[in-house]
Amino acid sequence: MSTEQVFTEIYRSKHWKSTDNVSGPGSEINQTETLIRELNVLFKELNIVSVLDIACVNFHLMQKVSLSKTNYVGSDIVTELIESNKQNYQESDRLNFQVLNLITDPLPKCDLIIVRDCLVHFSNKDMLKAITIIKSSGSKYLLTTTFTNHHMNFDIVTGDWRPLNLQDKPFNFAPPLMIINENCTECNGEFKDKSMALWEISKL
Repeated sequence: MSTEQVFTEIYRSKHWKSTDNVSGPGSEINQTETLIRELNVLFKELNIVSVLDIACVNFHLMQKVSLSKTNYVGSDIVTELIESNKQNYQESDRLNFQVLNLITDPLPKCDLIIVRDCLVHFSNKDMLKAITIIKSSGSKYLLTTTFTNHHMNFDIVTGDWRPLNLQDKPFNFAPPLMIINENCTECNGEFKDKSMALWEISKL
């Protein structure tokens, strides 16, 4: 199956079971309160005026962040999700949704690219392709999921899941500019190191 088919099937089958959204348990309100608060701070501190949110799913997280002064593009590989978002949220000059494949499609240039709970579902090969695409966008910052205490990035088939530490092989990212620990309580605290880390894209 293509990457689009893989994630569309996951969406249709409700594989990522959640009590209040289609994004999976990691996007439930009790798992995102810290991140929402810290995103509002980060946007102000870095003067973020344009955001590309990759794998936005149903806008469940970012609708709770103050975007009044931000040009926001929410993207996802699942066409049905983007069509649903267009129906459920009023698009404007500052808010729109589009279908994007992070592994193959060029990305619009922006101040901040957010990639939460996405790269963890990519094979190492597809993950490296995605990073190349992100670097080619000319955007300034990348904020993405990393597990700071995990030290083995074993490979998977795209569509599966594993924790990633982006500072370990084969990715070898430099220390991030900022780390936001999400205070994750999933799996009885097994992933308490789950974080969103900020990098300057030109230095990846």
